[in-house]
Amino acid sequence: MSRSIVRPVLAGLAAALLTAATGPAVAASAGRRMAPACATPLAPVRPVEATPWPQQRYDPARLTPLTTGAGVTVAVVDSGVDRAHPQLTGRVLAGTDLLDPGGDGSRDCAGHGTGVASIIAAAPRPGVAFHGLAPEARILPVRVSEQQVVQGRESGRTVSADEFASAIRWAVDHEADVVNLSVVLYADDPEVRSAVRYAVERDVVLVAAVGNLHDSGDPRPFPAAYDGVLGVGAIGADGARATFSQTGSYVDLVAPGSAVLVAAPAQGHQQVEGTSYAVPFVAATAALLRAYRPELTAAEVVERIVATVDPAPGTGHGGGYGAGVLNPYRAVTETGGGRPTAPRPVAALADDRPDPAVLARQARRATARDRALVAGGVIGVTAVAVVLLAVVLPRGARRRWRPAEPA
Repeated sequence: MSRSIVRPVLAGLAAALLTAATGPAVAASAGRRMAPACATPLAPVRPVEATPWPQQRYDPARLTPLTTGAGVTVAVVDSGVDRAHPQLTGRVLAGTDLLDPGGDGSRDCAGHGTGVASIIAAAPRPGVAFHGLAPEARILPVRVSEQQVVQGRESGRTVSADEFASAIRWAVDHEADVVNLSVVLYADDPEVRSAVRYAVERDVVLVAAVGNLHDSGDPRPFPAAYDGVLGVGAIGADGARATFSQTGSYVDLVAPGSAVLVAAPAQGHQQVEGTSYAVPFVAATAALLRAYRPELTAAEVVERIVATVDPAPGTGHGGGYGAGVLNPYRAVTETGGGRPTAPRPVAALADDRPDPAVLARQARRATARDRALVAGGVIGVTAVAVVLLAVVLPRGARRRWRPAEPA
């Protein structure tokens, strides 16, 4: 495929499921202009009070006493994120807009990015059971597409592959700890491959959709198929692979992606499906881990997520399920497994030098790891001293040892 026609495709299905309310345009932050209004406003939807099935499966209340993702930034490279939704207020940072330069990523004409972000960080609200898996994580929106699938056909604007690569680099350079890529390219692009390497080398967790074209022969999806990227497929409420979810060696694990409840722009909720919506469950788990265990590298976070999955149903470990089904609670609480290995190298073009913001973030993480090692050493020395005292003092008492006294 020619690079000139490679385009990112949002990995969500059924345009009827991607309709939501869109309120007045949100004013951009200082120094940024107001983005133009959406050409086709989305239909309004109402709030949903019932508990969605993924939340019943994962029970985020078990994780809240341990970690909420506080202090972790998750970049959502998508159709934008509407910070006006009541459950996203105060959780969305000023991002960027590669479709309409000058915007801050807060305009979402497809409803896709808002839904993805809500699975990660939607705040609890009275009368609404739905909330995000990492409700105190910060969302960094990077707007790259407003495509929807209407009766099986893609419609709407999107950026080029080179601009998509720039979006990944921008997120990394603006201190993203995790990058959610609910976007699929069906061609290998050297600039995107290079951007993936840029992120991996800077200790960022990358999570991507494996695509929804199982009935079309499972074309190889990127960036999910690149080394160093967690490729996520979709399951339904019964735990079985969703029929649309692609199969192949690029599937590392699966998560809920069928009949998933998400926030809609401005207000309300909607039910959606697609591997797009499985990705943020994994990205949120990475955020929980990065908050709970800040000393872990990105490679160690990825290794832990994959090592703590639940077994897939039936034969399970084929190309459709990867290692198995995401289990956020096990990922956070279990400590087993072998020594984490570095992600496989990504063949890429030469990368630019990191900017000072990236170096500062790496220094903070190195400091956190050093503190953890010092704390571990102190605990070890204390334990040895306790053991020695427990052995020496009783022996001394039996032998009638006395403290030395001055002559």
